Amino acid sequence: MTGGSDPGELLSVGPGLAVALVALALMGAAVAWLGRTGYGPAVLGAAARATLQLAVLGMALSLIVRSLWFTAAFTVLMGCTAGWTAAGRIVGRRPRWSEFAVTTVTVASPAALLTVALILSGVLPARGIAVIPVAGSAIGAAMAAAGLAGKRALEELTARRGELEAGLSLGLDPMFIRLDLTRSAAATALIPALDQTRTVGLVTIPGAFVGMVLGGASPVAAAVMQLYVLVAILCVTPVAIVAITWLVADGRYETGSRNY
Repeated sequence: MTGGSDPGELLSVGPGLAVALVALALMGAAVAWLGRTGYGPAVLGAAARATLQLAVLGMALSLIVRSLWFTAAFTVLMGCTAGWTAAGRIVGRRPRWSEFAVTTVTVASPAALLTVALILSGVLPARGIAVIPVAGSAIGAAMAAAGLAGKRALEELTARRGELEAGLSLGLDPMFIRLDLTRSAAATALIPALDQTRTVGLVTIPGAFVGMVLGGASPVAAAVMQLYVLVAILCVTPVAIVAITWLVADGRYETGSRNY
């Protein structure tokens, strides 16, 4: 922590922070470019988008959380954005409408059902300040898992095309063969969520936990909230992975030709 005027600040906002952010983005992009990952420009683009989007969110959030209608609309926007991003990651190009639609339903539905169930059970207050971070964490986790699982599943079908054609020539069910070929590769998308949960408090100290404590919440309340977030992620992530794998096996996606 720095010596800022706000005791809740983790970083001092000022020219030094701006320079640090630019340097970090440039360094990440340079390493990605020198390593020939193909994602050098994407690093800079992601950093620029994050800056703009967080700035807009910071200005609009106080208005959004005051109304359940605005909260619902913003949650829908989160789901659609997550669906578009995951679909693009899967196919490696701008997704078609059908690809976007099925991915959005897959990514957003588990988080929506979970959030509604928590509100109806009285566990989660029906207030924007509570709904948005809870729904957003679940949608974000499902988005990342779906994008990676779908991408890996499509790559596996391409790499193991000979096995697929051999199975078809034997008269095996196409869906059965595709699922058998893609399940293991797609399931690796669950590893980040598992590792994050297993090592919380030992390797990683979640930002939400730190923020709640600095904001005045008790460590117990912060720990309970963080535990919920991690368990919710472990709930929605397998759902997204299994559903996307099935959609890939069913031929709902076609591969693209570039990184997305």
